[in-house]
Amino acid sequence: MESACLRHTEIPHTSALFSDFQYHFDKVERFYAHNPHDGRSYAAAAQQLAYPDDRRAALVAALRATNRETASLDLLARPGTVAVVTGQQVGLFSGPAYTIYKALTAVRLAARLTEQGIPAVPMFWLATEDHDVAEVNHVFVFGPDHRPVELGVAASGGSERPVGGIPIAAPPVDRLREILAGFTHGEEVAEMARVAYPAGVTFGRAFRSLLEQLLAGRGLLFVDPLDESVRRLAAPLLQDVIRQDDSLHDNLIERGKQLEAAGYHAQVHVEAKTSLVFLLDGQRRTTLRRQNGEYAAKEAKYSAVELIDRAEQLSPNALLRPVVQDYVLPTVAYVGGPAELAYMAQSEVLYRELLGRMPVMVSRGGFTLLDTHTAKLMERYQLTLPAFFHGQDLVQETIARTLVPPTLTEEFSEVRRTVSQSVQRLRDDLAGFDQTLAAAVNKSAAKILYQLSKIERKTARETLKRNERAAADAGAMCGLIFPDKHLQERHYSILPFLAQHGVGDLMDTLYQHVRLECPDHQVLVV
Repeated sequence: MESACLRHTEIPHTSALFSDFQYHFDKVERFYAHNPHDGRSYAAAAQQLAYPDDRRAALVAALRATNRETASLDLLARPGTVAVVTGQQVGLFSGPAYTIYKALTAVRLAARLTEQGIPAVPMFWLATEDHDVAEVNHVFVFGPDHRPVELGVAASGGSERPVGGIPIAAPPVDRLREILAGFTHGEEVAEMARVAYPAGVTFGRAFRSLLEQLLAGRGLLFVDPLDESVRRLAAPLLQDVIRQDDSLHDNLIERGKQLEAAGYHAQVHVEAKTSLVFLLDGQRRTTLRRQNGEYAAKEAKYSAVELIDRAEQLSPNALLRPVVQDYVLPTVAYVGGPAELAYMAQSEVLYRELLGRMPVMVSRGGFTLLDTHTAKLMERYQLTLPAFFHGQDLVQETIARTLVPPTLTEEFSEVRRTVSQSVQRLRDDLAGFDQTLAAAVNKSAAKILYQLSKIERKTARETLKRNERAAADAGAMCGLIFPDKHLQERHYSILPFLAQHGVGDLMDTLYQHVRLECPDHQVLVV
């Protein structure tokens, strides 16, 4: 397998904070507890853990009731075992491909730590509490032509219902099967999806079932925060949040100012009325607003005492969620994506105040996957991956230039050289006669060369029009590499890649290419 590294700074929309996190950690170290690029950080984070035996026993009991039997459960039950945690929203058909990359990074890091004498298990926190169904009810896949196809479902339950419990009346499994049918392993992957997505299954249950199949045998434990036993474990911390709400808000607002002063921006806007918690009331995740010492919803107000009494019904917001997670779990490291790691710079003040510790924050592995045919096309047309980030028009222009007959290409070059040399001689002769005329020659020469380049580009475009295969190649490459102007791993589900390359083979290849020391995005030919 061929692989190459691409710096995140070459990828569109990479934030300044994440770029410095990866390549200049000294600039952001005050916003995090540990340097992920220093191998000693994991031992330091493990030493800071003071995870109570009774909480460990309750956690293991809760996980035994919901997870398949695995050696990871027995290891987790032992005092001193730590967790490498990751998580994701419970999107249709496993959501974006990077969901799998997160999980495999966590599995690999847990194995590495265990080898180094820090017993660790990988864990996946299912974001079932989130109530933004529009973020999970659709997914993009592709067939052999690499054209993006959107699959979606209608989801009932209202805008405030936690997505993990929303049923899917008619999962688009048959449509998925049709799209993947042209791939060697399409039927196998479609069948895995069918098993995970029977009619009426919830987003949370289906997502988990599919990941359990894809990641079978890798020791990954799943945690569902909607599980009552998990909510009981989290309740004491959520009570502390309500008691310390004023000081936590002050710290968050100050951290936002610090980030802005350092040239970054806060991922989550915090103001005086922002509540760190939602209220789970029946099937609703109700938004609360801080208001004169109380917490206001649309239909009711609650005192701090009332919320403390209902702590098992409280649900953390984006900044508090990782802190709750790492109170419930013996987390030594969290594996996140660029946006997550950026908002952890805000969450650090909550970690410090509520837990007195923070795990090592680790960037997940990132991949752009290329089949061998696409890789050969890129070589033939002299294309690099960043060329695709500028849009299909530029890709087509690049391809077109390679298709122009060599004799024409040479003739354009020769005309350009001849014009430049003739203009140079004329300008030199005129310079001693009249500087104004010499300057005019410069302007005219620029116009001549511009028109020549314009004709050359038109020639290339006409060549591309006459070459239907090359035009199709451009569309297929763009559809695979930068679909709809999005990075591949953020747009597509992992399923079409598995259908093309095989579930076991591709999962093993990805695992082997998770490079914990590499800060870059990887381009992997499979």
